[in-house]
Amino acid sequence: MAQPAGDLARPGAADLLKLLAPNPGRVAMATRIALICALTVSLTSVYGTPEAAISAYVVFFLNRSDRVMSVVLGVAMLVAITVVVGLVLVVAMFALDDPLWRVACIAGLSFGLLFVTSASKLRPVGAIIAMIVGFALDELGSVPFGEVATRALLYAWLMVAIPIAVSICVNLLIAPSPRRLAGRELAKRLRLAASSLAEPEARHDAHDTLSVCLREGDAQIGTWLKLAVVEGSSVSADVAALRQAMSSTLAILVAADLARREPSVRLPASFIGPIVDALENMARMLEAGGYPVNIELSQPDVTELTPLARIVAEDLRDAITRFAVVGVEAVVEVEAKAPMTTSKRGGFFLPGAFTNPEHVRYALKTTVAAMFCYLLYSQINWPGIHTCFITVYMVSLGTTAETVEKMTLRIAGCLVGAVLGTAAIVFVTPVLTSVVELMVLVLFGAWVSAWVAFGSPRIAYAGFQIALVFFMCVLQGAAPGFDLTVARDRTIGILIGNVIVYLIFTRVWPVSVAARVDTALAALRQQWERVAALPHAGVRRAQAASAMAQRGALEQDLALMHYEPSWVRPEREWIAERRDVLARISALEGPMFLLAERWPGDVAIDGWLDQLACGMPQTASEADAAADAALRVAPNPASSALPDPAMTGIPNPAMSVIPNPASPEAAVDDDIRTALLHLGNARLNQLEHAASNDAAKDLTTHAPA
Repeated sequence: MAQPAGDLARPGAADLLKLLAPNPGRVAMATRIALICALTVSLTSVYGTPEAAISAYVVFFLNRSDRVMSVVLGVAMLVAITVVVGLVLVVAMFALDDPLWRVACIAGLSFGLLFVTSASKLRPVGAIIAMIVGFALDELGSVPFGEVATRALLYAWLMVAIPIAVSICVNLLIAPSPRRLAGRELAKRLRLAASSLAEPEARHDAHDTLSVCLREGDAQIGTWLKLAVVEGSSVSADVAALRQAMSSTLAILVAADLARREPSVRLPASFIGPIVDALENMARMLEAGGYPVNIELSQPDVTELTPLARIVAEDLRDAITRFAVVGVEAVVEVEAKAPMTTSKRGGFFLPGAFTNPEHVRYALKTTVAAMFCYLLYSQINWPGIHTCFITVYMVSLGTTAETVEKMTLRIAGCLVGAVLGTAAIVFVTPVLTSVVELMVLVLFGAWVSAWVAFGSPRIAYAGFQIALVFFMCVLQGAAPGFDLTVARDRTIGILIGNVIVYLIFTRVWPVSVAARVDTALAALRQQWERVAALPHAGVRRAQAASAMAQRGALEQDLALMHYEPSWVRPEREWIAERRDVLARISALEGPMFLLAERWPGDVAIDGWLDQLACGMPQTASEADAAADAALRVAPNPASSALPDPAMTGIPNPAMSVIPNPASPEAAVDDDIRTALLHLGNARLNQLEHAASNDAAKDLTTHAPA
């Protein structure tokens, strides 16, 4: 059954090693980040630019897994920082000599930039820009005259421009293309399906990874394919074939997941052998940069299989033999996607940007926390802890749970980074004699940090904090640092910034993740309604993958709630109800997908969705009655749900499956549909019984003696 949502985001000591284990692309990504950091430090050392630690740290925000997005993000960041430096130059003309005006300008610009960050698509880098503006204005306040101020602004621009330039050059040379990444991901998923089919009862990580792939959806692969067209590394025909391959891969994963979770559905060895061999060959082709076509798959007769096993065998055969075959349906898919895509497109600002008070509150809370830290180290004359000001912008997020989770990971990363940085100061930096040796030291620290930061999202923030603290300790200027006091003060500042953000975000306008859960649940139900009604396979599968990803995001939201303080977190009953709904959605995803594949618009899917809406599971007798009623009401839902082929000009595969209700083919299809309905209802009943047993145990545990 589905993994409990509350267990998804709780990495403990037992599974920490699993989160740090190698995975495809992790070594290459960590090496690329470390190389860029080392080259950045070499340039800052040669030219003597200040704040080399910040320059090296910015690298972690500029790079993505593919070269196109990394280059685009670098160029966009360079343009943004150029505009920001110009803005700071204008503001400094009026506020440079007046401390009161300088503080007011820092606060005003911080609030404005953070509001735009929260309410627009600037979110990934907006907080960094706000931090650079405030830090630059603060540094300008200590310069004696205008020429030095101009040079300081130039250094502030170079502080970001150097890592951007290095990142662009390195990414163009060694970063993988988006098409290659898409092929690797599809190959990984095919191998996971093959492993699950070959060893369904074995306890290995492939089963968990297969479920993770279904929760992730196809959005990232689709983005890579779009970027491949932008880059020019793939022609439109190849991208269309790879999109079809992405659609077929989803069908393969769903079939493999059904066979894994249901022992009665598993195929005989005579079926599994050819399928596994075909999937392995297809994976090798995708990893080599191509895609398989004209695939032949010989299978025994499926008539002797049970209805559910027949579903798995037929779906795997059709998905494999038509893996990258683009037919007439592709044209209709593009037309069907057009209105949905257009409706989702927006401008720079998010919907409700100027009416949602949460954007203003986020900007205000973060600005108050940052200004408190700024005034703290200014008034007590302890500039060494200025990192508390920087930390506020790095830690603050929209909800209390996300902020606390990020803070927890950052404190852990801060301690690890402090240990590594202090050890480097004591044992390594005293023997450094050249820039090359310094680059090697930075390469090591950046590689360790990037390994954590670009691995599992559950511990990624810890990796970012390890990098920041390590760089702050080792790079105390344009050269290696030997002063342990500087390392101590900067670590203390980071811890202070984390504590200040925690206090403000948990007590001033705290925002619970619960605020978006019910809305997302309603949207998820509507998404499955759209999936059930779509007659064309490509669009339907894309929407189904999106729905599965939405369910995964909701599980993560519920898992985040254990980070919320008791006065922010909803009641246990509220969380349990939402977990139960998500568990039932997870249990029904496979049956709903398979029903929609054969009979779009099936009324049984609407019945399941209505049941989820009311939040009350059916009893066993009610489930069987509902299945019988569904069979009586809609013996052939495809005939009424799909448009007339004469009107569309496209063959209707679902209608051709049941040409005559009295034919043997129709009887087989009725058996398959009945089996899917009973499968979905059986899973719901299993969840209901498990919930009843848990409630009974809880009542017994808390009963008075």
